[in-house]
This record gives sequence, structure tokens and C-alpha cells, in this order.
Amino acid sequence: MSATRSQLVLNDPYLEPFEGAINGRNLRAETVRSSLIEGHPDLVSFAQGHQHFGLHFRDGQWQFRDWAPNLKSMHLIGDFNGWKIHKDYACHREEGGCWALDLPQDWILHSQLYRLSVTWDGGEGERIPAWVRRTVQDENDKSFSAQVWSPDTSYAWKHNCTLDPSEPALIYEAHVGMAQEESKVGSYVEFRDRILPRIAKAGYNTIQLMAIQEHPYYGSFGYHVSSLFAVSSRFGTPEELKSLIDEAHGLGLRVIMDLVHSHAVKNELEGISCYDGTSHQFFHDGVKGEHVAWDSRCYDYGKPEVLHFLLSNCRFWLEEYRFDGYRFDGVTSMLYYDHGLEKSFSAYADYFDGNQDGDAIAYLKLANEVIHEFNPQAITVAEEMSGMPGIATDTEEGGMGFDYRLAMGVPDYWIKMIKEKKDQEWNVSEMFHELTNKRMDEQVIGYVESHDQALVGDKTVIFRLIDKEMYDSMSKGCQSLVVDRGLALHKMIRLLTLSTCGHGYLNFMGNEFGHPEWIDFPREGNDWSCHHARRQWSLRYADDLRYKGLADFDEALLSIVREKKLFLGPNCFLITSDDDRQLLSFRRGEFIFAFNFHPSESWTDVELSVPQGTYQLVLDTDQSMYEGFGRLDATRKYHTVAQFGQAFDGNVLKCYLPARSGLVFLRELN
Repeated sequence: MSATRSQLVLNDPYLEPFEGAINGRNLRAETVRSSLIEGHPDLVSFAQGHQHFGLHFRDGQWQFRDWAPNLKSMHLIGDFNGWKIHKDYACHREEGGCWALDLPQDWILHSQLYRLSVTWDGGEGERIPAWVRRTVQDENDKSFSAQVWSPDTSYAWKHNCTLDPSEPALIYEAHVGMAQEESKVGSYVEFRDRILPRIAKAGYNTIQLMAIQEHPYYGSFGYHVSSLFAVSSRFGTPEELKSLIDEAHGLGLRVIMDLVHSHAVKNELEGISCYDGTSHQFFHDGVKGEHVAWDSRCYDYGKPEVLHFLLSNCRFWLEEYRFDGYRFDGVTSMLYYDHGLEKSFSAYADYFDGNQDGDAIAYLKLANEVIHEFNPQAITVAEEMSGMPGIATDTEEGGMGFDYRLAMGVPDYWIKMIKEKKDQEWNVSEMFHELTNKRMDEQVIGYVESHDQALVGDKTVIFRLIDKEMYDSMSKGCQSLVVDRGLALHKMIRLLTLSTCGHGYLNFMGNEFGHPEWIDFPREGNDWSCHHARRQWSLRYADDLRYKGLADFDEALLSIVREKKLFLGPNCFLITSDDDRQLLSFRRGEFIFAFNFHPSESWTDVELSVPQGTYQLVLDTDQSMYEGFGRLDATRKYHTVAQFGQAFDGNVLKCYLPARSGLVFLRELN
């Protein structure tokens, strides 16, 4: 990182008025980094608090270490001492607000439950250690306790991730608990045995696992984290998660996880809010420490101890579980003091107006440094919706170091189109602009919908298109104009999104085959039912239903990226944008994409100005195998013809474009 001229500014001259602010951010991160690594060879060595703090068995004894500067006393209580305060289990205070306790081997046993009993001036309570590796929930009172986890043998890894980080990220977003068809909470083992093979066959190369860090409320989708270093025990044991990741690596899949460092649950027993009796140990004090919109706590990224905690967490999951990277949740909320709520971000000045949290920006830079230095093959994805420049630019170039940013405006755009406009009003010029409007110096992951669009109170794209007719009109023997329209647009929207997205693509579990209905986790309001917190895989494989065609289309779509290297052509070049006829075509590398969004008119002899050559139709959304009408011959080759006045030396490709269809042509190379 340079304090003179940032590559970020060289890439985008419109940032020149804000060069001083950008350099200031870079200098701040460098200053923080220097202060943290004092006494350490590098930042990765600094970020290993998980090897010191918490409960460990080493050198023939149990060692417990913690940081809680405001406490007056700390005792371990649990199965091993009848849950009573005992002097033999009292921690002693060390320098810097740390606590320590060493115990003989036979005083604590594997799988025993425990907590901390703590006191501070004017108060006392019980806590689950901040660095705990495993917690379990009581079936009766639903409370959590820490659990000693020290099996006799450690997990024996069999596979390494062999996927090159330069390969485009084709991400399958998944939730282990709701991945099974039965109305229950699924397990790591079931996901490993039943779901991994489906993901690999479908053509995805990256799995993004949600809700891995322990969270007290299942319905939070894993975003109200309580124990940052603990695997959610509701899905199984640490070894079972390791086995899942190991098997995924064996199938050629990388596995990344949702990492929640943007906020934390308010709970005091299960979480780290008021951990040492103060509200400001890990978090900001007062209003600044409260995330009103999410009902959660906001970290103080300016404290060295908090940075140690979070940076160690970044390293921990890569080291202990061999995850291949992270999707950072809530980055927008971290960047701004007002969390970016209800702000349009319509000008560059909105990113440099003093509302930015410099401590959080420094943390994100350092987190990416730790991750990529510890594992150069790892990838990081930013869930960032404000459009902050530099999110997915190297830290050495003045950016924050993420490998990718999510194109979060795309799902909102499609929902707006479906909800607010009639089919005849869909403007193809606007579509192309919205889907290709991205920063050229950043890698972007496009998607039609994630889990966000499927939560209770919302609707998936397929459900918006077909709605109630999904219940009785998805049979192949049933004639329905509503279903025909919905299936056609579902495929076209996915094809257009993937073909214009920058460097990666994401899909939420089940949406590839048009999973019906919504997601609703068990809660009091639905009588604690898992009916909507599952995936109905049988629909995807039913030969008499039309879901199978959507799934087969998704596989064919991904094969274009993988086998025919779609993303080697980084940019899309517009050929046709005819809003009256709703025709859109563009070129990407050796591919030609052509769409007819008109609801009823098919167009003959559509002329596309393309490079000279012979073209093969490699994908047609209207093919009968994909539940279309099969109006084109899939085996036909297309030869360009010379025509005066056209681009590319007068070469045009003529084709028939049926209503509501999308075509993909690939030029044959000699």
C-alpha cells in the first residue's frame, strides 16, 4: 500500500478528489498493522489467539485462558465439580486483564459440560467462554453450556482442495440444517452423504455454508452468532463437519463459510455481550454499540484485543476445519457509522463524507491479509451493497482485499421488474445496463436470488412468476399459460444474469430447479414446524413434473462456464438492443447471446453483427428437454453472411428468435 498514489485512483480517475481520504485509510491500516505485530514476525503469527485462549489439553494437563479485564473473579463450574464454585477451579488474574487456570488431566473429562461463574463490581453471572470450541443446548430449558471436546484421536484428513483459485466461483449457497427433505434439522453427515454428490453433479465448484458458527436461535439463519469459534452443535460434531469438508474436497469442491464479524447476538449467557460485566469489552459502549435494525451488538474494531479476537477467528476456521475462504456478512453495516441504512449512495462523495468507520475499514484490510497469507488459495467474498470503491481491489493497490463482491442490486432489480412491470414493459436496454454496470477493477459475483429472497414474507423468483399454480399445474400433463410463462422467464433471467456477470455466479440451494414456496424456520408462530425449513429434492427428480427441466437447464448453463470457458471473455459487447421488439443480443468472447423477451411475437431472420465464422447453437432455453416448446433445431449450424453496412466487415448471423427464449451461439475455431 502506498501513501502517494494509489492504484485504486489510477484505475478510476473519478476518485482523484478523494485520494487523500483513500491514502489516509491505507496509512491507518498500516499503522494498526505495525502496532499489532510488535513482537511477532507477521500478522498471521499474531492472529493465533485460539491456540492460547480457551480450554486446551496440552503438556499432560488442562490449560484454560481468558481475557476479561473488568472481572473480580472467575471460576470453572460444570459436571466435574457438581456445578459449584470451588477454589480448586478458580482462575487467577494475570497481566492485561487475562485469567489462567491449569488442572490435572483427570479433573476434566471429554464431553463434560461447563460454564464460567464470574463476578464484577456490583454483579455476578454465568458465561460461556468467548473462545469456546463447542457448545450444546439443553433439550428441556433450551439453555447452552460449553462442552469439553477432546476426543482420543484427531480427525485424519484425506483430501486437499485442488480447485485453482483462478477458476470462476460457481457458488452453491447452502444451509446444512434445512438441506434434507424430511421435516427436521439436518446433520453434517446427511449433508455429506446426500447433498454433496448433488452439488458436484449440478456443476457447481464452491459451496458456501451458512450458520456454521454457533447461534442460539435457529431461525436467525446463523446471523446472530454467539460463539465465534464453536461449530453449531445442532448439526453434529466438529469431526463430522471436518468429514463433510474433506469429502467435498475429494469431489473437487471448495468450501467457504459465512463469517459473521459485522455484529453479534445480545445474549449474555450464550454470547459475549457484557462478558466481563461491561457493555464495552468487545463492543462499542452506548448507542454506538447497538445495531437497532438487527437487535444486536456492534464490535469496536479500534481495540487491539478485539482485532486479536476477530483476526484469530479468520485464521481458526482455515486452520482447524480447512475451509477455503469466507463470505463476509454485513460488510456495508461495518463500513458506515449509520450502517448504510436508508442511504442511496448516488455519488462518490457518499463514500468519503466522514460517515465511514475507519477502524472497520482497517480491520477488513487486515482480515484479508491474514486470510490470504495463511492460505493463498483461499477466496473472500464481500456482502456489500453500497458500492464502496475498492472493496474487491488488492490491499496493495489501496483496496480492502476481497477477491469478489456480490452484485447485490441484481436480485432487487429482477424482483422490481417482476412485481412492477407488465411483460410488454420489460426494457431490454435497461436490463443490459443494470446487469453490466459494475466496476471494471473488481471481480463480481452475479446472482438472481440468494436465501434473502426466499425468507418468509418474501417470494422466490419462480414463486413470483407462477405463484399458486405451482401447487396444481406443474405436472407435465397439465396445460397452463402461467406455468409456461414462468418457466420460460425463469430460464431467461438466469441465462442473462450468468452471461453478463463478472467473474462468478451464486445460487441458493434448490432454486436451480425452482423450489416452491418460502423459507420459514421453526418458531412459535408456526408451531415449531420444519415444513418450510427443508428442501423438496423429490420434485427435482420426478419425471412427471416440470422441475426436472429447470434443473437440467441449470446444469447445461454451468457447463458453458466450466467446459467452454465463458468467463475468459471478461466483457460483454452490445450487438442489438431493440426495446420495441424486446430483442437483446451481445457478444462475450467467442459467444453470442440473443434474447427475445417479447411475450407473444417470434422474430424471423434476426440479424446479428458478429465476427465471421460458423456458429453452433450450444444452449436454447426453449428446448423441450428444458420444458420449452422445442421450436429450433438444436443440431443446426449457423454461417455468417456478408451484408453491406454491418460491423465486423459486414458479417451477420441470421436466426429465428422465438418469443420468450434465449439462445447461446459459440463460434467454431479452426
